[in-house]
Amino acid sequence: PEAEPAPVVVFFYGGSWKGGERAYYRFVGEALTSRGIVAVIPDYRVYPDARFPAFIDDGAAAVRWVEDNIGRYGGDARAIVLMGHSAGAHIAAMLIADDRYLDRAGARASAIRGFVGLAGPYAFDPLAYGSIRPIFEDADDPTMPIGLIDGGEPPMLLLHGADDRTVKPE
Repeated sequence: PEAEPAPVVVFFYGGSWKGGERAYYRFVGEALTSRGIVAVIPDYRVYPDARFPAFIDDGAAAVRWVEDNIGRYGGDARAIVLMGHSAGAHIAAMLIADDRYLDRAGARASAIRGFVGLAGPYAFDPLAYGSIRPIFEDADDPTMPIGLIDGGEPPMLLLHGADDRTVKPE
């Protein structure tokens, strides 16, 4: 008998929308795959090459790629969980909170079955922080997921370290 397709986690790493790369997160992939989960860790454009919402669009394109290709790797394209840390949690949260990004990429919001956020910035004003202001200052659309949540999203698990001084648990 053919094996059932495995659940899939798409993990977006953090880096203040200014840095990072998937190669640094092999440990995340290994932790997930050791539990029978197919892990996808996409890169995305960062500042100064990209500003909001380019990295959200990159995340949506990654989800589309997963939907189109993950079956070849034993994954279930109908059971995708988005996961992210810090800026990556913001990207994933925006994808579940605003279907327009997935729609533009040709991805299906219905394929997203859950979200796990690790120390994500969901409810702050990015224009209040000089270090990231240029990334968001030209945005026409809402930049934070908190104002977009309407109850129609998949289940969410939001985790945050009690001693985190970079991203406050808001």
